[in-house]
Amino acid sequence: MICQTAILFLSSLSRKLQDMTEPAALRLYRFPLSGHSHRAELMLSLLGLPAELITVNLPQKEHKQPAFLAKNRFGQVPVLEDGSFTLADSNAILVYLAERYDTAHRYYPREPEARAEIQRWLSVAAGQLAVGPCAARLVRVFAAPLDHELAVQKAHELFALLEAELALRPFLVGSGPTLADIALYSYTAHAPEGDVSLAAYPAIRAWLSRIEALPGFVPMPQTLPKS
Repeated sequence: MICQTAILFLSSLSRKLQDMTEPAALRLYRFPLSGHSHRAELMLSLLGLPAELITVNLPQKEHKQPAFLAKNRFGQVPVLEDGSFTLADSNAILVYLAERYDTAHRYYPREPEARAEIQRWLSVAAGQLAVGPCAARLVRVFAAPLDHELAVQKAHELFALLEAELALRPFLVGSGPTLADIALYSYTAHAPEGDVSLAAYPAIRAWLSRIEALPGFVPMPQTLPKS
């Protein structure tokens, strides 16, 4: 009787642990040419997480319709649904996926020092990366009404700093890839689409190649400038 009770308990515990690590129904609402979307899609793929990719038609303003605004009031992609849980913002999604599913803590180490360094780069992804290479690409690919010359200047300022960092180590934080690398990869790799050349940055180009060699890497589609 005791053995049977122990077996039932262990079986129940096993199911609970499995539920904690296996994805429910992961759905990613994204636009394929969005670097913000790509970093979330890349994280899912690197972790080997099956997810339904749902394209939101940005040119048709689908992201501003009530159905999508119910998922994200800011009307922006990406949005992740994990069962009944809904989360917007690409950097928040990276952290959530790492905390929820990366049980080996490969991409978001537990050490406070490493996490602080990663947060530093997540802030760069939301700041300098967005106003630099991301903005320059928005002008050239999507004809966004932004100051292209200023965006290119900001991009090169960022890349000069990034080049110096990557000349010291293979990845942005420590010796292996982390959320920092995933957050900065997409818009850096596609900077030339915004007329921001990477020719002067060999350490950055080598870093991009290392990320692209990771098991599970998925590329973002290339686009051609409109002007």
